[in-house]
Amino acid sequence: MSAPGLLHLSWRPYRFVLPRRLITSRGALVERHGWLLRLQAADGSCGWGEAVAPLWAPASPELAAAVAALPQSVAREELEQRMLQLPAALACAVGMALAELDVVGGCWHCAPRSAWLLPAGEAALAALERVLASEAGSESPVTFKWKVAALPDAEERAVLETLLLRLPASAQLRLDANGGWDLATAHRWADRLADEPRLEWLEQPLAPLELEELERLGARLPVALDESLPHLLLDQRDAWPGWLVRRPLQEGDPRPLLQQLQAGLPRQMISTAFETGIGQRFVEHLAALQAQGPTPAAPGLAPGWQADGPLFAMDPEQVWEAAA
Repeated sequence: MSAPGLLHLSWRPYRFVLPRRLITSRGALVERHGWLLRLQAADGSCGWGEAVAPLWAPASPELAAAVAALPQSVAREELEQRMLQLPAALACAVGMALAELDVVGGCWHCAPRSAWLLPAGEAALAALERVLASEAGSESPVTFKWKVAALPDAEERAVLETLLLRLPASAQLRLDANGGWDLATAHRWADRLADEPRLEWLEQPLAPLELEELERLGARLPVALDESLPHLLLDQRDAWPGWLVRRPLQEGDPRPLLQQLQAGLPRQMISTAFETGIGQRFVEHLAALQAQGPTPAAPGLAPGWQADGPLFAMDPEQVWEAAA
């Protein structure tokens, strides 16, 4: 545990533009913003955290106000109590920093190879060919994630047929609708893919609150939940028989997930929220723990879609200085 005494909190805002527009059923993801946290203990050790804005929030005045309301120095016990009332993003930043002080510091793990994120529409085909060319000679199977429900369904189904023709037999495919399909569309895709051995799962094919229909669809073929997770009670989440897409920087205090992955919690896929290097370091650590568990899966780290520069370094001091 960190040394007794006050903890000192410093925050820095950041904003950056993604190198590529990510088109989904919920619109285009263009930029990200949030706050970095430097948490210093009385013995001089530091823990680092990141509070990233929700993926589809154009602005976060509530987060800004919550950051401004936090004290610069606080006892550990008081900080733990304050976390219970913080927005999820700030609770994540504080929990991440406390975890580094308590558990993780000096023992960071690198993530296994990520799934490749394919863009929406016909652009997925050219991206697929580029990845396959870069992976030529590799003996490890490749996992692809394709964003669907972003264009007219007939167009996407035509692209699907070509994509399946070009996809290697050893590859795996995830289709992410971001909750954008209606029931009829989801079942049409299920009709086509129910016997497809390369399909790893459909990711959030229906709206978040359509849990009963998601369960029925999950009886036909693998379904992973993503946007549904904030709406589920813990027992509902634990009872889900399929995969869960976990975005640690969107969920609040990440320490319970850290402990669960260390204990071997199955069927959890770790995914990025397009964060800076401070958040990415923690996400990759969790992905490495998941890979050591009973159901290893390629994490969703969106290689090729992440920005470059010192704000995305694995050294938190570099990230901190880049945000100044």
